Amino acid sequence: MLLRRAKSVLGRTAAEIRRSFTERHSARETAGSFSVGVFITMLPTLGTGLLAFVVLAWASDRVNRIAMAASVIVFNPAVKWGVYASSFALGTTLLGPVPGVTPTTVSLAAGPQIVTRLVVGNVILAVVAAAVSYALCLRLVVAYVTADAPGDGAVSDAETDDGAPTAPGDAAPQGDSERSGPK
Repeated sequence: MLLRRAKSVLGRTAAEIRRSFTERHSARETAGSFSVGVFITMLPTLGTGLLAFVVLAWASDRVNRIAMAASVIVFNPAVKWGVYASSFALGTTLLGPVPGVTPTTVSLAAGPQIVTRLVVGNVILAVVAAAVSYALCLRLVVAYVTADAPGDGAVSDAETDDGAPTAPGDAAPQGDSERSGPK
């Protein structure tokens, strides 16, 4: 009974993910949603980033909620400690060390300077991660959609103006047809 119910839930979830990638949102919308999710998730928001997700999902139908939620899975609390350490290191490299503070003598008086270095480094890392995640997610979704396309399975890398993949047998625009030799 429990196993059957779990399989049913997994089946419905997989079907919803497929529909999300192929019917409801374009590849660019999915990649953009994931990218925005990565940016928000990487920031030190202390959990309030999830409220931003809810507001964005409510405000626009173009937001792919599944892709945005996937960013939370990627940048989970265990991973964020490494992000924060890298952010502080980058901020310290850019702004210099906090004057009068060593790792053994940290005081609350240095708090604003430490937070400044953390936030500066974190925003830079979040922008870079969002750009990289957009590019990777776009490639993965386009590959998924073209592999899942109906027909003979052969789909070119070309996309139409609306972002939909085109099949190799589709009519070429006038003037672009290849000739089979001299006439």
